[in-house]
Amino acid sequence: MVRELVARDLRCFPLIFFNPEEAAVIREVYDNENAHDVFAEELERALDASAPVIVIEPHRLGDETARWIAVGNCLHKTAVITGIGAVASGLAWPNYPYTWTPLAAVSFFCTSLYTVAWQFDPCVKYQVFTDSKRLSNLPLFSTLSSTSPVVLVRTDDTRTKLLHCSVTLAATALAAFKLYRLFR
Repeated sequence: MVRELVARDLRCFPLIFFNPEEAAVIREVYDNENAHDVFAEELERALDASAPVIVIEPHRLGDETARWIAVGNCLHKTAVITGIGAVASGLAWPNYPYTWTPLAAVSFFCTSLYTVAWQFDPCVKYQVFTDSKRLSNLPLFSTLSSTSPVVLVRTDDTRTKLLHCSVTLAATALAAFKLYRLFR
């Protein structure tokens, strides 16, 4: 029950529904010269364990992880927006392939890159939670040593993958069909 509430839309359900005992906290403790490697290994273990909430205290690791997730989100959004643009412009201007062909190509490229580089990465199941007001009210966050930890919340990405693959498939199929009819 708790896991389902955390996995839903973060704007509708506050983060206080998660069980603090299930949260994985990567503490910023520099006890040897390989501390950054230890932090990365702890993050990998937390991702592999599918923790519903991951709190990353080390700034560098949290920043790298947040950027990696942001790049994946950007590829997904670019694929969807250009795919919708390709379908819309292909229907609006069927005799002008220079309007919809590049959009379909960009959508196909972004979906291909996302599929190859991000689809099997465990980070793809997580989103960065940025509402610091709600985070500061949680009892778990009063015990942290970092003032600005990166918080990852596990989400279900099945619909987003289905959406961007469907839109890209429709855009690519429409572009191929229209180019075939235009140049035959």
